[in-house]
Amino acid sequence: MATRADIETMIARVALRDRTAFSALYDATSAKLFGVCLRVLNNRSEAEEVLQEVYIRIWHKADSYAVTGHSPMTWLITVARNLAIDRLRQRKAPMRDIDDVVDLADDRPGPETVAMARSEQAQVVACMNELPADRADAVRRVYLGGETYTELADRYGVPLNTMRTWLRRSLQKLKECLTR
Repeated sequence: MATRADIETMIARVALRDRTAFSALYDATSAKLFGVCLRVLNNRSEAEEVLQEVYIRIWHKADSYAVTGHSPMTWLITVARNLAIDRLRQRKAPMRDIDDVVDLADDRPGPETVAMARSEQAQVVACMNELPADRADAVRRVYLGGETYTELADRYGVPLNTMRTWLRRSLQKLKECLTR
């Protein structure tokens, strides 16, 4: 796990156009930022596109990050959230008169896609249910809710390293369950 100082150093090196630091920053932060995008957009493919835009923005704007004593993840999450909200606003197409519309196509997913998505969702829910309730809640809060490890450690009254261990082991169990 990258520490706050590690992430600040990576951002500073990205500002100097260090591709290795950029790759390390992506590895250290992409899961959390993807979770933020997915939470806002509720659409995996759009969240993946926005995540790509987030890292393009980070590459171009890393020099505007200022070490203020706040977590660098706050800045990164703000960039991700703002771009996701921008995408959400773009979704709302302008109203058109029904007479101007030549063909009304149904762009909803087909039955096969819906069935597969439900099956995958059911499998994830079943695997989450195999975790102890507090571990499952912690996984949801950190990866979907955007809470920090420190916030979770305070919430559950455990040391920070214990929280990291909880989450790492929970993800390992989820991975094992999902590959069965």
